[in-house]
Amino acid sequence: MKKEHLPEKICNVCDRPFTWRKKWEKNWEAVKYCSQRCRRSK
Repeated sequence: MKKEHLPEKICNVCDRPFTWRKKWEKNWEAVKYCSQRCRRSK
């Protein structure tokens, strides 16, 4: 899959879009935050 075709989501904290990453492959549906910083500042 090419980079321009990766799925995107909007971060619940900062409202910025972030794209799919290999490390999120198994739990992409559960990912809500773009970074650890946003996860900590829920």
